[in-house]
Amino acid sequence: MHPQIHAKMSPNKPAVVMVPGGEIVTFRQLEDRSNKAAHYLRSCGLTRGDTIALCLENNPIFFEIVWAAQKSGLYFVCISSRLTAGEIEYIVRDSGARLLITSKNVACDTEALAKLLSDIALSMICPCDSPYVFWQAATEGLPSTPIADQSAGADMLYSSGTTGKPKGIRSELPDNEAINAITMMDKVGALFGVNQESVYLCPAPLYHSAPLRWTMCVQKAGGTAIVLEHFDAELALVTIERHKVTIAQFVPTHFVRMLKLPSDVRSKHDVSSLRCAIHSAAPCPVQIKEAMIDWWGPVLQEYYSCTEGIGFTMISSEEWLLRKGSVGKAVVGNVKICRDDGHLLPPRQEGTIYFEGGLPLSYHNDPERTASALNALGWATVGDVGWVDEDGYLYLTDRKSFMIISGGVNIYPQEIENLLTTHPRVMDAAVIGAPDEEMGERVVAVIQPMDWTDANPEFAGELTGWMRERLSGVKLPRQIDFMKELPRHPTGKLYKRLLRDSYWGKADSRIVG
Repeated sequence: MHPQIHAKMSPNKPAVVMVPGGEIVTFRQLEDRSNKAAHYLRSCGLTRGDTIALCLENNPIFFEIVWAAQKSGLYFVCISSRLTAGEIEYIVRDSGARLLITSKNVACDTEALAKLLSDIALSMICPCDSPYVFWQAATEGLPSTPIADQSAGADMLYSSGTTGKPKGIRSELPDNEAINAITMMDKVGALFGVNQESVYLCPAPLYHSAPLRWTMCVQKAGGTAIVLEHFDAELALVTIERHKVTIAQFVPTHFVRMLKLPSDVRSKHDVSSLRCAIHSAAPCPVQIKEAMIDWWGPVLQEYYSCTEGIGFTMISSEEWLLRKGSVGKAVVGNVKICRDDGHLLPPRQEGTIYFEGGLPLSYHNDPERTASALNALGWATVGDVGWVDEDGYLYLTDRKSFMIISGGVNIYPQEIENLLTTHPRVMDAAVIGAPDEEMGERVVAVIQPMDWTDANPEFAGELTGWMRERLSGVKLPRQIDFMKELPRHPTGKLYKRLLRDSYWGKADSRIVG
């Protein structure tokens, strides 16, 4: 199916509902607007295989642009609205985009961005002055009928850059050029029960791979996407109740935020309409997931994948309760655990996670990075570490690049972070390695407390004692610092590189406030 088909079958059905703003876009409106946009893209000289970029906040116009690109055979690059002008320029140029569509509501200075991209076509969805073309004015007078040469385009997404420069993932355009051809994402959506009756909650930025792909998957199936303009824990619960949401996609940080709400706030909202609460992006602490299942029932469905699409595992609540901590069995590709020398490891031995037989991996403009992600057998990895049990269920440890080596011992921060987020007075936590003359690296915990008045040595000492009862001595942080807000991507990913660099740039630095 496709929104174009649903526009004929159910023209007045909402394709998009924005929250809290309340704007509704029906399938008929989405079809008309995306057709006008497609005509505009063609008028800009864009043809099949070309690339556009959009840097927008969660906005209903986002959908008319991506669906226009999808039916015009174009690649569409979705860029974080929180990046600087220089960071946006890097992605636009690296991707080869010939048009950038942006908004005055993005974080960067759009005038500075225009100067950096003076040779690129620019458009703005807000009323604007030259050199930006006002998007609505440019598309308004164009035909609302489909372009004559429709063909299937695809997203070209960039990694969030939490460990370095963003990496572009550009697959070949589909062999089947039909805009309603079945894709891998359609098949994955069907596994989670996405259909025409779905009411899907998107609580995260649309420029990220999972929210974008899940939302488009739901709209392609004929379901309704309820999109939060910004995540708020209680607003998410209110929205589930008010719109009778049946399926939603979260990251563990969202769960933590909702569980930190007062119990009377949590209990007053009816979430019984939920049939499937998908979560991914980072390992979910066992205690957090247990608490969510106790609260919402066995509706949590977890998957492990990546923007690169090299493989996909999934696990139901029922399976997880029997194998706590697992992210499931592979449904796309085959999981392989290898040593650093490439040797295949047996069950319950920890190593680098590879996928055999998944989608081909290729980083745009970076053959060296592509080659480094593949082993001699062609198995692909994104650098995560984990192990499998005898039945093939995968368990994640952490990213290899985040590993701390202290006194010759390998320490993975994820376990420590998972523990810290369960403390009732901790809102968020990051664990990194800082330089240490004796040990090489020492374990440092950077804490975002629920109440900033707790940012003191007394609470640090209390946390140390609390962790000592739950962690082996080698994993115990030797230093606890406080930060008012950790540098997290809106999708939940932690910019750990930024934290780590601040310590390695100056050996005795502290991040406080």
